[in-house]
Amino acid sequence: MRPIYLDNNATTRTDPEVVAAMLPYFTEKFGNASSVHDFGAEVDDAVRLARRQVQTLLGAAFDHEIVFTSGGTEADNAAILSALEAQEGRDEIVTTAVEHPAILSLVGHLEKTRGIKVHYVGVDAQGRLDIETYRRALGLRTAIASVMWANNETGTIFPVAELAQYAHAAGALFHTDAVQAVGRIPIDLKATEIDMLSLSGHKLHGPKGVGALYLRKGVKFRPLIRGGKQERGRRGGTENVPAIVGFGKAAELAASLMDEGPRLRALRDRLERGLIQRIGHCAVAGDVGNRLPNTSNIAFDYVESEAVLLHMNRAGIAASSGSACSSGSMEPSHVLRAMGVPAGALHGAIRLSLSRENSAEDVDRVLEVVPPVVERLREQSSAWRDRQARGQVGVTNCA
Repeated sequence: MRPIYLDNNATTRTDPEVVAAMLPYFTEKFGNASSVHDFGAEVDDAVRLARRQVQTLLGAAFDHEIVFTSGGTEADNAAILSALEAQEGRDEIVTTAVEHPAILSLVGHLEKTRGIKVHYVGVDAQGRLDIETYRRALGLRTAIASVMWANNETGTIFPVAELAQYAHAAGALFHTDAVQAVGRIPIDLKATEIDMLSLSGHKLHGPKGVGALYLRKGVKFRPLIRGGKQERGRRGGTENVPAIVGFGKAAELAASLMDEGPRLRALRDRLERGLIQRIGHCAVAGDVGNRLPNTSNIAFDYVESEAVLLHMNRAGIAASSGSACSSGSMEPSHVLRAMGVPAGALHGAIRLSLSRENSAEDVDRVLEVVPPVVERLREQSSAWRDRQARGQVGVTNCA
């Protein structure tokens, strides 16, 4: 039986068209983009094209606003560290309690080692940002506010255009980690006041190890990686040309396939409804009315997510319990904790994230496999058996 991959928020399969676009740049088109001879000029043209392809996907005003990086994590780090260095007298950061580890690890390090004050804005039970707390956290010492466009675990979308306006009213820069949003929902940066945005190639069917930082024209910037004059002096080091070319092609494909969103949303909703109808004592985590079309996070009471995922994997279905960067940790999701998910469900949450390569047949297979898995695991749970003995099970309480 064909394996089913539902962990696309962790990474996506590289599109065959992307691979085909990359291959010549490992062999006959091997020049250094900084060289003045024909070998270099040919490669430089390819990098320029990729920059325009990413620009188009983001709706950026200029192609030179795109700075290629090694991925979203580097872009996140570059944005925050530059904002602190480039703005004298501003030494505070405003972010959220549900950011990706690429942000939270960095700002936590800055707190401990440099005494930077970090304001962590909370969310409600649906994962929605506390806007008033965010506004109050901004001040004269705020260097940058960094808020993800869409949460990697629940898919909840944040009002980043509005948040950027509030940051500017306080004289601060605004950055968004849009790694999960880019390629999945339409983005038009020209219509926003966003200063910096991070994205990653491998989340939109491009290669791993390449990403970009959108840097609005006129924003002061201090390079994270210093060296040569590559990327207009904003990111030193010889360009990873095959990956950049693949990234550009993936961006072009994503822009042309943006109408896949409604189909994915319909598949996602059908998957959730099917699980809810078959499994009691579970809940969908996140803002169900305002989230990425491909993402579902379902918390099951009285089971451990790792056990559910193990049985799914044995049946040929790949999913996850949250951020790929936190895998291997027995700690419950910091995102679900921030949302106040009850302890009984906190350890039983799984994330199902679809891509344009998933089908209705995939959904049918999941609905066939997962309900009996949860039922068997619950029968092994003493807490579940206790509730049965008290007559407190059998009523569906899914959200």
